[in-house]
Amino acid sequence: MTSNKKIKTSAVESEYTGAEVEDDVPKNATIVRFHSGVTEVSDHMFQGCEYLMEVVFNEGLRKIGYSSFAYCHGLEHINLPSTLLEVNQNAFYACSNLLEAVLNQGLQKIGPNAFAKCRLLKSINLPSTVTEVGQCAFCGCINLKTVTLSESLKTIGSCAFATCTSLEGSITIPSTVTELSDLAFADCRRLREVGLHKGIQSIHRRAFDGCWCLERFMFPNLSTRLDTIIKAGKYVDIEDKIDNIRGIVVERRGNELFVSDVESVTQRWRALKGTLGQIDRVITYYELKEVTTLFELAMWKEKNQAEVKPNVNRDVYRIDIPGPVKNNILQYLNFRV
Repeated sequence: MTSNKKIKTSAVESEYTGAEVEDDVPKNATIVRFHSGVTEVSDHMFQGCEYLMEVVFNEGLRKIGYSSFAYCHGLEHINLPSTLLEVNQNAFYACSNLLEAVLNQGLQKIGPNAFAKCRLLKSINLPSTVTEVGQCAFCGCINLKTVTLSESLKTIGSCAFATCTSLEGSITIPSTVTELSDLAFADCRRLREVGLHKGIQSIHRRAFDGCWCLERFMFPNLSTRLDTIIKAGKYVDIEDKIDNIRGIVVERRGNELFVSDVESVTQRWRALKGTLGQIDRVITYYELKEVTTLFELAMWKEKNQAEVKPNVNRDVYRIDIPGPVKNNILQYLNFRV
């Protein structure tokens, strides 16, 4: 790093204004600026520019090519424009001093090996527009401690977060993900909890290989709904049914449903998914039962007020249905809000 700082004092700055950046660049460039009009950076364009410490991307950029910034060891921070749709394969591969990568709304796909072996990268926050994290996208990011996955995410490729040995605490898999691929989180040795949902169709048995500290799998959606029932003092109405369904594999502590037998999740997910589905149906039945009660009370109040004051504006006595109740109705009817 010392040699990089010395070069920066006499910085070599390259500026690009054309639609596509494809000309040769000075390998000793330390600053690169893209101006308006640049829409594409060609494959391998800045690969191996080991002294490059700053890149200023422009709004309007739509493509960063294959291995465009691979092995740029001096690069520490990047802020990708909202017009960029995809971080291409190997785009920032082995940028060994990259500390921060800001991914903005608009990004849809992170390609294979896009940030692999960025050893100093500490956190990643995927914007809600990202639907795919490719194979080995963050593999070998050994200092990556926190990862926030967006609810629109659909695909997590094989080895996507493998050997992220500093990834700690918990991670929640979005409800839009239907499959956890082979070795997706393998060797994440400090990971303790994983949040799952019943919509996942398959979990590869090696998805969490080598996660030595993994203590339990959580089911946050079911737990949140169960918490609402408990706070309402109504859990006694369905306690026996849920306990009979969950058996000994799905454990309960307060409002939390979880599985601490890690192998039962990775090796017998289909059976466990069926158990969670049964629990979901019991909770849904109770929620809809409570919804009908609220409707009856609302209709009773409106009817009685109207009878007492026949010319009254009914909007005065209208009772709004609580937000969670509306959500339950719409979810039951396969709508989303």
